[in-house]
Amino acid sequence: MEKYEEYLHMLVDEIHSTIFATVDSSGNPVTCAIDMMLADENGLYFLTAKGKSFYDRLISHPAISLTGLKGKDTMSSKSITIYGNVREIGSSLLSEIFTKNQYMAEIYPDEESRAALTVFQIYEGEGEFFDLSVKPIFREKFSFGNAMIKETGYFITDGCDGCGLCCSVCPQKCIDTSHIPFKIEQEHCLHCGRCADICDQQAIERR
Repeated sequence: MEKYEEYLHMLVDEIHSTIFATVDSSGNPVTCAIDMMLADENGLYFLTAKGKSFYDRLISHPAISLTGLKGKDTMSSKSITIYGNVREIGSSLLSEIFTKNQYMAEIYPDEESRAALTVFQIYEGEGEFFDLSVKPIFREKFSFGNAMIKETGYFITDGCDGCGLCCSVCPQKCIDTSHIPFKIEQEHCLHCGRCADICDQQAIERR
């Protein structure tokens, strides 16, 4: 199983309920709680009713963002965020979704009521897993479909003179000083920007 598949399955099986962001007809962001029903190598699947405003937003603006969070408190939390695109695939997976998520039968108890439902697939996206339960923190990017991972965060350039100011203020102590220029360990970085603020050589850039 590819790493991205592990995170997609974590969203479905361990987190399940996510906060989902779409855009309305005026261009304003709208959030709602949406359960992730299925995952496979081709993406994530969820459903909605065709009569809902959520359905209209998905059809009009298929670019979405979602975040799922698990943990009993902030310092035990793990989250997955995905930015991606969706498409409607109809009713072909409804039976599998209801088999895996049996609580749905309490909401839509018969075939007649389920005729209102349709399934959407998040078929491509870029995501990030973020874990606050470990020290230092851990983050990892992933992508699926045709989406590409974008390089973001803070990076130390060749202007670094090895003075160590950045290390003195890094809250996660995630700057490798074994070579000059120093290197930020991206998987542990909070993206707080304090290193860039204090660097008197302006050798740290944000991407």
